[in-house]
Amino acid sequence: MVANFKEIVNRAQKMPIKKLAVAAAGDKTVLASVKKAVELGIIEPVLVGDVEKIMAESRKIDFEPGEIIPATSERETAEKTIELIVEGKADYPMKGLLSSKVMLQALLKKEYGLRRDKLLCVVTLINLEKEDKMVIMSDGGMVIAPGIKEKVEIIENSVDMANALGIKNPKVAVLAAVEKVNPAMPATMEAAALAKMSDRGQLNGIIVDGPFAFDNAISEEAAEHKGVTGPVAGKADILLVPDIEAGNILYKAIVLYMGLESGSLVMGAGVPLVFTSRADSEETKFNSIVLGKLVV
Repeated sequence: MVANFKEIVNRAQKMPIKKLAVAAAGDKTVLASVKKAVELGIIEPVLVGDVEKIMAESRKIDFEPGEIIPATSERETAEKTIELIVEGKADYPMKGLLSSKVMLQALLKKEYGLRRDKLLCVVTLINLEKEDKMVIMSDGGMVIAPGIKEKVEIIENSVDMANALGIKNPKVAVLAAVEKVNPAMPATMEAAALAKMSDRGQLNGIIVDGPFAFDNAISEEAAEHKGVTGPVAGKADILLVPDIEAGNILYKAIVLYMGLESGSLVMGAGVPLVFTSRADSEETKFNSIVLGKLVV
């Protein structure tokens, strides 16, 4: 697996330039992330939205935006962005300053043909500096309360990202508050069921184990100290959170508060969608653009 985002950028720079369609691009932080990706030879942008706003925000950062597709409403902006993908005029989309719901509705519009028979979920790559490793986490942004069936699909989407990053047999840790199965804690019961499915080869050869607390999923020292053993203990490549609340809190704690580098995509459709929060930094948005290029 890649060691850090610098390595991901280096890899993306060696690939042919991809065209990125940015929905509602009239935002300074969004445009700054796009500008950086352009300057590093990673993407060529097509910006969709309010032309005057895009031009005004571009001037603030001394950026020549290039091709702009005018659109007025959020719905028109989202649909024109996805149409660029469908028509082969862009390779993958990015959600700018518009509603996630509207963007996802456009992505899943039946006539566009990008809808797959898969669950959509947010998959996030995080650089854990203390452990000197990268880890994938899902889902902290879309699936509210996944059951076992949905958790299997979240794992599959996360594995797709892992494969794009060079991990052929990723280790998946199913997170809970504790590392022991407790009938009073449904997350631990589901973790145990997923681990047993993995043991029986029901998850396409993916190594899944749990339940794990966060510390003994990512730290071999913590796992050893607590007597937690197995091939995933302390060595997880993928963290499966129990629900959106746990995932959202974990993401914001380690990315917004601790300042760790991250990038996020919506996985499960015909193309990955660069998907960031409005509060995310320029760096996070840039990382997500680069990550999307590797996955697409």
